[in-house]
Amino acid sequence: MAVSTMWWIVAGAMVALELFTGTFYLLMLSIGLAAGGLVALAGASNAAQFIAAAVVGGGAVIICYFVRRRRPGDPSPRADRSVNLDVGETVQVPGWDADGTAQIRYRGAQWTAIHQPGVSPRPGPHRVVELVGNRLLVEAL
Repeated sequence: MAVSTMWWIVAGAMVALELFTGTFYLLMLSIGLAAGGLVALAGASNAAQFIAAAVVGGGAVIICYFVRRRRPGDPSPRADRSVNLDVGETVQVPGWDADGTAQIRYRGAQWTAIHQPGVSPRPGPHRVVELVGNRLLVEAL
């Protein structure tokens, strides 16, 4: 069996392992293994094959890490409309207490509302942004 075939088999096994675990970085490592297979197919030495696999695979992992790190994360499930149907609903805040909370009537029950940090609270219509414990985090409309 040719050396390049071994590289491709290991790369395929790495892709299959990624499908079971869901670790995206294993795909990046399999790209490095594919690069090692291409270098082996070109007839380079074993050292060149391993160097190519390490540089390409490691570089892909590092690039993927920094790209994913810069991207803003997904919203928390407490602020996701598909998880929490209260997010996006409009509520009426009659007035705010001195501690930054308000008692509001919503869905037939008494709720405690809190305002977003750094925003001066004012009465009136507000939109539910997130559920924080059993409190509604609201923003003014």
